[in-house]
Amino acid sequence: MKLNAEKMVERFIRYATFDTQSDASNSACPSTDGQRVFAAHLAEELNDIGLADVMIDENGYITATLEATPGEETRPVIGFISHLDTSPDIAGAPVKPRLVKNYPGGDIILSQALNIILSPQEFPELTSYTGQDLLVTDGQTLLGADDKAGICAIVSAAEHLLQHPEIPHGKIRLGFTPDEEIARSADRFDVAAFGADFAYTVDGGALGGIEYENFNAATAEVTIQGRIVHPGSAKGKMINALTIAAEWQQFLPAGQRPEYTSGHEGFFHVNKLSGSVEHATMNILVRDHDRKSFEQRKALLESMAQLFNQRYGAGTISLKCHDSYYNMREKIESVMEIIDLASEAMRAVGIEPIFEPIRGGTDGARLSFMGLPCPNLFTGGHNFHGKYEFLPVPSLQKAGETVIEIIARVRKA
Repeated sequence: MKLNAEKMVERFIRYATFDTQSDASNSACPSTDGQRVFAAHLAEELNDIGLADVMIDENGYITATLEATPGEETRPVIGFISHLDTSPDIAGAPVKPRLVKNYPGGDIILSQALNIILSPQEFPELTSYTGQDLLVTDGQTLLGADDKAGICAIVSAAEHLLQHPEIPHGKIRLGFTPDEEIARSADRFDVAAFGADFAYTVDGGALGGIEYENFNAATAEVTIQGRIVHPGSAKGKMINALTIAAEWQQFLPAGQRPEYTSGHEGFFHVNKLSGSVEHATMNILVRDHDRKSFEQRKALLESMAQLFNQRYGAGTISLKCHDSYYNMREKIESVMEIIDLASEAMRAVGIEPIFEPIRGGTDGARLSFMGLPCPNLFTGGHNFHGKYEFLPVPSLQKAGETVIEIIARVRKA
């Protein structure tokens, strides 16, 4: 079983040209009209290839069904999920993907005029793809492999199974969600209506990745109330909120920042600071794979708030902390057979699985805690959310073939 690379490239390029950046400043769902336009196009395509029960709800969520082949109705129902939106971190339109045929190695000039170069000196993983076809940007936008490569892999796999009814399989549910990049895509996902026994997001990176553990995540907002006094007569009177903000950051463990951590190591990340002498606010991302350590990190912030209020006066520091998502491993450990299934499928199509913790979160993390066990599979892409993004075509092929192999290997219940 081998998917048609040329057709997958054509499909991906078509998807990539839709402007689907999400917008955190808009509370609507989906947060941008472009996602709704792409959703309508995708739903039409799903109908055209022969999927059943294709639906778009009022929030832009798409679901569809690949019916079980005759006699296989008792197999567990599997879901495959990807997101419609692309990151707002960099320009997302007009995306002009370019296919580099038989990449010879060395630099790839993305934009001659702007001197933007994709180089193995900065991105040494490029050398692993010498001789392969690569999809790249024109150096002015992202590519959108996160997650249009995932959509492409899922749709291509479904189409292949529809065209090859001799491959037995159970009922398959497909789901495509808006606003994942702004952490909202699980908010209105109807797990009960989706009706899968377990699922996979196809939203990972390099070839072979299987991810079933991620950060526990919280966001803390620190509000600092200072006291403004004319600097000429400020001695003993002024309380500078900006100075306190700097002191607060220095109190955080010095080596526990994103730039100093990797693997399972957690961190504190001050990602936003604004204000004046009288009033300042600071946002802090709290991350840790271990739940006990995660709770200790939040407790440290509470202790710091008490200390600063003792030092500078009651009401100087106000701390609000809310949890965003938790490590899906808590929910996946009891159903590790779905990880074994994906591993076996990858090996069957010639890939050695790679198990690495996600230093972030996925839809799958929240869906797992909503009752749908949902690890994450690779798409093949690299350098997401930026102009140096690239997608090796053979890796995209393997993503689709892995989906097919997982579907074919699920045993009857």
